[in-house]
Amino acid sequence: MYRKMLVPLDGSGFAEVVLPYAKELAARLGGEAVLLHIVSPEERSFFEPIHRAYINDTVETIRRQAKAVPVKGSAQPIQVRGEIVVGYPDEEIPRFAVANAVDLILMATHDSSVGRHRALGHVAEKVLHQSRVPVWLVRAGVPDAVSYDKWPEKTLIVTLDGSELAESVLPHVEALVQQRGETVNVALIRVCEPPPMPSYYSVELSGVPLNWGQYVQQEIDQCQKISGEYLAGIEKRLKDKNIRVRSEVLTGKASNEIIGYASKNPFSLIVMTTHGRSGLGRLVYGSVAESVLLGASNPIFLVRVNN
Repeated sequence: MYRKMLVPLDGSGFAEVVLPYAKELAARLGGEAVLLHIVSPEERSFFEPIHRAYINDTVETIRRQAKAVPVKGSAQPIQVRGEIVVGYPDEEIPRFAVANAVDLILMATHDSSVGRHRALGHVAEKVLHQSRVPVWLVRAGVPDAVSYDKWPEKTLIVTLDGSELAESVLPHVEALVQQRGETVNVALIRVCEPPPMPSYYSVELSGVPLNWGQYVQQEIDQCQKISGEYLAGIEKRLKDKNIRVRSEVLTGKASNEIIGYASKNPFSLIVMTTHGRSGLGRLVYGSVAESVLLGASNPIFLVRVNN
């Protein structure tokens, strides 16, 4: 599914947090990896030789490291190349992706403790807002983070809510699982949120039992039952395709439960959709995708879908 992966870089260690991912994916997914170095108009002439040397050296390093990744199946040449464009990241990354038929963008995003002035971290949200393809975001500045190529195992945490929009991530899950020479586990999760307590004067009180605690428990029990049956169906579909998968129903606020589950499974990639034409940057306040991106240390694979 992924024929061309775009990896934006700016020469900083912040952006280079994605390089272990780029090396692994270049080897395991096949296709072509394009390392894109964006130079501002002010730096074009003065620093051009330095930028060219940087991107050439990085390409050679990734190509050499990718060749050392153990993969099964027929050997395929490792395709890694570098490009330099003049402009500004939030404009040039989406433009390059469209013009060059990119189908996956891999880039860094800032940690909550990292200043917003970091160029590529700051533009990650803008890129997602404009991107027509999935964006794999890697958190920079995470203390004691284990490099992706050193993970003892890899798990895809797939968040579903029962909607067809959320299920649009499943073809991407299948593509990510089918990596050469690697076993990838899938964890399907769905969160049952307790119903909000209505205000005393709310019309929602009509028909609600006086025993609010009992009512809440009944709603949760029903949600857990329906969610379990739903996830079991998705689980069977994936198992029929020889995918190692498990499922779990969680209870609580959706974003908190997803973040908590991911923190207990540190060697995992969160896979989810972000809704709406405006992408992440202008999602409704309190949206699950936005909260997870801001609160989770795990890398996140986001697929933008329109309502």
